[in-house]
Amino acid sequence: MKNQEPILVCGTGIAGLACALGLARAGLPAALLGPRQAPAARAADDYHPRVYAISPASRDLLDKLGAWRLMETRRITAVEAMEIHGDADGRLDLSAWQDARDALAWIVESGEIERALQQAVQVMGIAWHEDRFERLEARAPGVRITTAQGRALEAALLVGADGARSPVRLAAGIEHHYTPYGDMGVVAHLDIGRPHQNRACQWFTGDSVFALLPMPDTADGPQASLVWSMHEGRAREWLALDGDAQQAFLAAHACAITGGRLGALRLRTRPQGFPLTLERSAMTAPGVALIGDAAHRVHPLAGQGLNLGLGDVRELVDVLRMREPHRTPGDSRVLARYRRRRAEPVQAMGLVTDGLHRLFGASNAPTAWARNQGMRLVDGVPFLKRRLIRAAAGD
Repeated sequence: MKNQEPILVCGTGIAGLACALGLARAGLPAALLGPRQAPAARAADDYHPRVYAISPASRDLLDKLGAWRLMETRRITAVEAMEIHGDADGRLDLSAWQDARDALAWIVESGEIERALQQAVQVMGIAWHEDRFERLEARAPGVRITTAQGRALEAALLVGADGARSPVRLAAGIEHHYTPYGDMGVVAHLDIGRPHQNRACQWFTGDSVFALLPMPDTADGPQASLVWSMHEGRAREWLALDGDAQQAFLAAHACAITGGRLGALRLRTRPQGFPLTLERSAMTAPGVALIGDAAHRVHPLAGQGLNLGLGDVRELVDVLRMREPHRTPGDSRVLARYRRRRAEPVQAMGLVTDGLHRLFGASNAPTAWARNQGMRLVDGVPFLKRRLIRAAAGD
């Protein structure tokens, strides 16, 4: 059986779903290739363990795709301010009002974003091949894909949105650089002793980054999402403990880190961990373009990984929409434009997050003094704070 699709998006996570929607709304017929996993229905006080900080630029994109309005408002929390603590007395406070904004970001569960995107895909009638990518063959002016079930799909362009270990990237022979940090990110939801007041808090401790993101209140009181980046061995030690011992581990470290900023912290969900890496690829090959984690990964300390991937979606759709009529979506010159547009933002975010990780991981006294002094200086300059807010917003 042979099917022909102008553009095939391989990967049915957030980036892939958003890309297929963006293409369809731009008048560029597309299809999805990948498993269809309906997000599990959740009770009012039951939240998906993985959450994302959605920037204003990403919210605008999700709104244009018709997905933002499909999300339940009670599962979205606006971040109106953020406080960042150094490992000494350095501190930086950012507030939405400093740049005349309603919010710096919005915290949303990954499952809720996927549910809304899947619903929008269904409304748009986008074709969905519930199969897996197996092989790729370049066939000018496009590509031929063979699936795990032996189906043949031809496309003018294959978009790889199939995650950090991307089979599409491997099959296309796209250059990829991978640097492990030797750290893990551990996520969990917490009951907190004090209202978060829509503030996100982050502490650099020297050997870890401890972040608490505001979440909707529950019947038990306020809650926050924990994102704790720490050495892999320490993280695995924590994850291997039973429930009571896991809570004891958190209690033993949290108060010393936060100073009781949000009161007592108690686990609502069992912690989950994922390895932290710095990754970047060449992003394109003949008839192939990569987006999201398939194209790059950065340290989560700035919370910009998904926003970077949605930026890929926005630029790829725009490049394809604006191409000359005689060029196909997989034309090498068209893909070169996409690669150039993403080169600077991807490199800049990688440099910033990697630089901050290294800066706050250095233990010598002069570096420690300089980083905390720098935070205090920036905190006193409104212009610089506005620049930071606008950069994080994607402006």
